[in-house]
Amino acid sequence: MRVLIIEDEARIAKRLQRMAASFFEQNSVISSCDSVQKGMTHIENNEIDLLLLDLNLNGENGFDLLESVVSKSFHTIIVSAYTDKAIMAFEYGVLDFVPKPFDELRLNQAFKRIKNKPKINNEPLKFLAVKKAGNIKLIDIEDLLYIKGAGIYSELHLKNGNHELHDKSLETLAQLLPNSFNRIHKSYLVSLKLAEKIIVQPGSKYGLLIKNGELLPIGRSKYKELKEKII
Repeated sequence: MRVLIIEDEARIAKRLQRMAASFFEQNSVISSCDSVQKGMTHIENNEIDLLLLDLNLNGENGFDLLESVVSKSFHTIIVSAYTDKAIMAFEYGVLDFVPKPFDELRLNQAFKRIKNKPKINNEPLKFLAVKKAGNIKLIDIEDLLYIKGAGIYSELHLKNGNHELHDKSLETLAQLLPNSFNRIHKSYLVSLKLAEKIIVQPGSKYGLLIKNGELLPIGRSKYKELKEKII
């Protein structure tokens, strides 16, 4: 696990380092920066799996960094006393918001979301961000038709017919998206709000017909669960 901590209070940064090292144990590489600029430079030059980010860094706004990395493949956990910013942070697709002061139990709960890969429930994610021509483009969740896995990336299929490539994998996005989104196949995520009906095809194959008329494949292991959810 490659962890980057961006925290301007040395005491808290060391505490986060110790807790992260204790939780992730072997093969963890933990780095620390104390400013937005140093954090951005580190991210540009190093691969990471997890970002622990404070929102107030010597007067700098942590959201400036969050906005610049929101499309990246790693997960972000906010560790901050600014609890009034929690909803906004979740809108940017962070994995968790750990309020200060925090204890090891609470931080470990956030870490378990990565290690055990549970689906996050009821977090108000409003958009996904993709990098395009050096800029960040925000995609409203309501504009999503479905998401298709594309190797280590994901292909966002939009209601207007456009496609956008996202740096996060299908597995990672499945953790962040609202509960309406279901993994119907190893390569497809779709909101069941858009489902019309299940089509049974020859050869014990199944497909999900969605509102725009497309038929998406359903994995055999997913059929029974989906049948109970779709009337």
